[in-house]
Amino acid sequence: MIATRDITGLILAGGRGARMGGVDKGLQAFRGLPLALHTLRRLQPQVGRVMISANRNLPVYKAFGVPVWPDGLDDYAGPLAGFLTGLEHCTTPWLLTVPCDGPLFPPDLARRLASAVAAQGADMAMAAAPEQQGDGGTQLRTQPVFCLLRTSLLEDLRQFTREGGRKIQAWAAQQRCAIASFDQPGDDPQAFCNANTLAQLQTLNDMPAP
Repeated sequence: MIATRDITGLILAGGRGARMGGVDKGLQAFRGLPLALHTLRRLQPQVGRVMISANRNLPVYKAFGVPVWPDGLDDYAGPLAGFLTGLEHCTTPWLLTVPCDGPLFPPDLARRLASAVAAQGADMAMAAAPEQQGDGGTQLRTQPVFCLLRTSLLEDLRQFTREGGRKIQAWAAQQRCAIASFDQPGDDPQAFCNANTLAQLQTLNDMPAP
């Protein structure tokens, strides 16, 4: 198994927040705290250290007490730009990425992604969770921003982005990528809910705290 101290957590907070009207999503309130700070507190027990990927309001994020790095790619190039920044600044063998707008992710996320890597002999692992379908059923769907990556993938990702690649799943398809399924008895069906809009954020705020 991968030791906790060998994993650096990365909170992805570098987006435009376009579907929230352009606000800085990571600084919007969730249960009385900025989303990114709530995410930080949920992530810290699972990893050895944490850093944040952000592209504005850097002094505010730095006040959370962890390193903050802006994207090296121009023009808000998406979460894969955050992956690249995280790998460039990671000093541990593994990097765990989580978005700032999915604050209910599982408290055992790191452990289960690490187990999937070990079991499947992979260089990265991606979470997958059930998603409600229009017919009332559910389908297991990958959650590409919840990833555990070997930091040795840095050069491969750098080359992928130099060639214009911007999709996490397209890059992951080129790697030995394990899938960790979060559909077991006791798993929270809301764990991977995210807030892309202010209405979705209000829905998350209205959920009872565990």
